[in-house]
Amino acid sequence: MNAALRIFTWLLALALVVMPVVAVMNGWIGAERWPLTKLRVHGEFKRVDPAQLRAVVLPFAKPGFFAVRLQGAQDAVEKLPWVERAEVRKRWPDVIEVEVVEHKPFARWGDDRLLSEHGRLFPVPKGLSSDALPLLGGPDSQVKEVVALYNESRELFAPVGFKVDSLVMDRRGSWSLALSNGTQVVLGRTDARPRLGRFARMLPQLLARNALPLQRADLRYTNGFALSWASGREQADAIKASAAADERPAMDGRTGLAEASRVTPWMATTIHRKTIKVLQQANT
Repeated sequence: MNAALRIFTWLLALALVVMPVVAVMNGWIGAERWPLTKLRVHGEFKRVDPAQLRAVVLPFAKPGFFAVRLQGAQDAVEKLPWVERAEVRKRWPDVIEVEVVEHKPFARWGDDRLLSEHGRLFPVPKGLSSDALPLLGGPDSQVKEVVALYNESRELFAPVGFKVDSLVMDRRGSWSLALSNGTQVVLGRTDARPRLGRFARMLPQLLARNALPLQRADLRYTNGFALSWASGREQADAIKASAAADERPAMDGRTGLAEASRVTPWMATTIHRKTIKVLQQANT
């Protein structure tokens, strides 16, 4: 037997051993001998449709235990509405297991998506009414920053008895929010947190001095707020831009104006008039 014939014989023997294994692993044979007959689903979920889940997994289970494409099945399950992530496994001899983590909506994100409690964005499922959720918005890359400021805002306005209905960062990085009493608050691009903190601390006093609904508060000023009331009249309240402002009456060294929350009604009227002039010259 020459060398070429010996090589051919060895290759033929190897093929006879390997081909059945390849055939089984690819589902060409063996699906009936080693079928997947049981589907076990793990996880706490309320909105994922079990029938839809079975229908998605079934095509991947048909080739049998050895040929099932676990990654393909997992990808298909994760595309189902309300599925945040999934893990698909097989158990000998005939079980395919699916572990599902369901989206838990935290807020609306823009017009057509929801934000889960784990910070993932997903399309609004058909037929879902999400009006009860707060509205958040901004570039997708800024989800964590938007959620962080929203949580801080909730804590700031909770003592006043107001909820934050919406918080949005626009494409230029400028912030705005809406309170549950209808007040629209413009924060601007810089120093959003300290500005919002000062406004939240002074809000009860501002509302106590005016029986009209507060429609809009523009905080994009160094030394005060521009307030628009239901009558269309605009006011401004001087504020000391330091932590000591909450502890004692303070003077603004540049304008000479006493903090509005510490003065008499007559003095407050004068301050409103003077502060508006100052604010018109301030950088926004």
